[in-house]
Formats: sequence, C-alpha cells, structure tokens
Amino acid sequence: MKRFVCCTSLILSVLLICHDVEAQSGSRSSRSKKSATAAKPTALAAGDWNQFRGPQRDNLSPESGLADKWPEGGPELVQTISGIGEGYASVSLVGELMYTMGNVDGGEQVIALNRKTGEIVWKTRNGDEYQEGQGNGPRGTPTVIDGMVYSLGGNGDLSCIKADNGKIVWQVNILKAFGGGNITWGISESVLIDDGKVICSPGGSDATVVALDAKSGNVIWKSKVPEQPAASYASPVAMTIGKIKQYVIFTSKGICGVRADDGEPLWGQNASSNGTANCATPLVVDNYVFSSSDYGTGAELVQLTPSGKSVQAKQVYFTKDMKNHHGGMVLLDGHIFGSNGDMLSCVELKTGKPTWRERSMKGSVVYADKKIVFRNENGPVVLLAADTQKYTELGRFDQPERSNRPAWAHPVIADGKLYLRDMDKLLVYNLK
Repeated sequence: MKRFVCCTSLILSVLLICHDVEAQSGSRSSRSKKSATAAKPTALAAGDWNQFRGPQRDNLSPESGLADKWPEGGPELVQTISGIGEGYASVSLVGELMYTMGNVDGGEQVIALNRKTGEIVWKTRNGDEYQEGQGNGPRGTPTVIDGMVYSLGGNGDLSCIKADNGKIVWQVNILKAFGGGNITWGISESVLIDDGKVICSPGGSDATVVALDAKSGNVIWKSKVPEQPAASYASPVAMTIGKIKQYVIFTSKGICGVRADDGEPLWGQNASSNGTANCATPLVVDNYVFSSSDYGTGAELVQLTPSGKSVQAKQVYFTKDMKNHHGGMVLLDGHIFGSNGDMLSCVELKTGKPTWRERSMKGSVVYADKKIVFRNENGPVVLLAADTQKYTELGRFDQPERSNRPAWAHPVIADGKLYLRDMDKLLVYNLK
C-alpha cells in the first residue's frame, strides 16, 4: 500500500480550442426540423437524471410510487428508440430532452432526443468514431448542467454543447492537450461538473487530472499525481472532509484525492487497484471512501482525516468479498450492493463482511423506492428488494431485441421509468 500527501501541482491557464458556434453550427451539428421549436431544458427537477449515476453520482434514484413487483414478462415496454448508434453510454435526462452518445453518420455524435416521442432533436459530432474489438462507440455518459451538455468520447474528445440546440461552445481533445495516450478499451470517464469546473482525467505527462472552466474550456488547474498514472475507466466524485473539498479519482494505479481549489494531490491508496482496468466509481460517505475492482483484486475502505490543508488516509480494511468489475455499486443503510465477480452481493460498509450472495449475476445496479434493478450483462433484468439481510427477487424479464454485445450501459430510473441502452436501441419501461 502506498500513500502520498502534499505534492505540488502546476497551475496554468491555457486557452483551449473554442468555436464560434454560429459559424460552426452548419458543419458540426445536424438538427431535425423540429429542433428550432424544441423546449429549452429546464433547471434540474423531479424526474431528471442529469449525469452518470444520477444527480448525486450515487446511483440512488429519488423516485417513489413504483410497482413493488413485476408481472411475468416484466414491466410495460412503452418505447423502443433506435438511431443512436453503437456505444455504451447511458442516458441523461433534463427537462423535455434526454441525451446520449453513439457512433452515427461516420462520427461520434452527442444526441438529444425528445423524452415523450423518442425523436432525435439534434445530434452534434464530438469527434471520430471510437472502434475497439470489445464493442465500438463512446463509453462515457453526457453530463447536463446549466443549459450545457458536457461529453467525453472514447478517443478523448471533450465537448461543451448547448443543450437546447446542439451548438458547440468549445471543444478539446484531452489526450492531445495534456500529453496522454488512450487506454486499452477507450476513455470511459463521465466528466464531473462542479463549481463551474469540468473535472476529468487525461492521465498524461502534463496532467493526471485537470479542471477546465465550464464556460470557456480554459485550464483552471492541472494536477500531477505521484507516479503519473494513466487514466482508468472510473468517473470522479466530489466530497468534503472538514473544510477541505476534494475530488476522488480512481486512476490506473490507485485511488486518490486532489484538492478542489487547486488540484493539489492530498492522499492516495492502491490496495483496491489492479493492473488491468479500474472501472467502478468510488463510493463516498461521511469521511470514508470505498473503492473496488475485479481481476481478482477486491475492495478497501479508507478513512480520511483533515490535517491542516491536507488529508490523512488510513485503510480500515481490505476485502475480497466485493470485486466489482464495471457494473457499479450502491450504498444503502450502511451496506453496499453490487456484483462481486459473477455474484450479486451485499456487504457491510464498516466491516466488509457479506450478508448475502446470489450466484450467476454479474452486471449493473440502480436503486429506487426500496428496490434495486439489476441488469445482468449477459442475461435478464431483475427487480429485487433492497434488503440488507437476504436476497429477495420481485420479478425479472429478458430484454427484447438484444444486440450481440454485453449489456454494459448502466440502467437509469427517472420519472417513473426504466431506461436501458443497448447499442443502437434505447428501451423505456413503465415502472409505476
């Protein structure tokens, strides 16, 4: 186990590639005839899910009044949408629109759709298509905030786009700008927008983590984490310890925290890291961080303590009972639900001890209304009670029109509906 504190980061202000959005709209963005009259996205409201893992990045949906059991064959399928291309991006929903990414029309596109009709309102080219043997298309999910859509693609192309009409505000390739190289299965991070900053991890020689101005794309700070790890496949989260706000990042070599104000590296631990792919977004609660990876590794709970302007990190435990690959986890009532290898498991946060396991269930999870929806990467979609002591199944169904790729896009629950992305198709189910 390695640990570091108080390392100096470089603070620069570099002008990135910006665009005159009016001049570029014709060549960079294609919009349907109805886009001019499409309603502008509203402020975040009930029924919105504006980023990867939801408004708080915790995979906990605030929805209520959902059916306690599913009928045979599953809940009602109300929409099947196609034309969004290859990709593992999930969906974000704000106002009357929903947003995703996919390989369409010879490029990697950011796509806005009408939530009621499923019609494409606009699509804007983010960069070249990302192609890879495990499945083509972008991996990250757009983040929508303050009328803008921020999308990071598989080749490292990052765009800020107007949410109502698809016009580009600014664009940059974070790998080229910060000396990074693409990782084995493509950049998969869903960027964090916090306090007017875009937080992302190029993992390059110039910066491990960067903060860009959300309005202009200018560099606010650059952070060089010790050992200069490459990017990995997880997404950042924010947390505050004492008076110190920080961003928690899972890099290729381990988990770390960098100070929100200036990017100063604060602490690092690597027990939960493997040498192949760290994919699961860390869970943060109070002054604890829980991180996990697969490839035979496991998970650790780290306790953080403020110390002046820095943070001290201490491992509470390491466990092999939660080896989460890429399906993510949810923290509820002091317990963590998620896939441990090919077993769906529930473990106690403070001890790491399992309370139940169910075999042949590797996939992704989302919580809503005292229930968990589990999406098996190669099998059914399952509803189960959010019970910390036993596995209680409440229904299951096999998704129709399955592609020939694993179901890796995370499920979303918003506005009483379940959203399942499967390559070129988006299926919407009524959960009421």
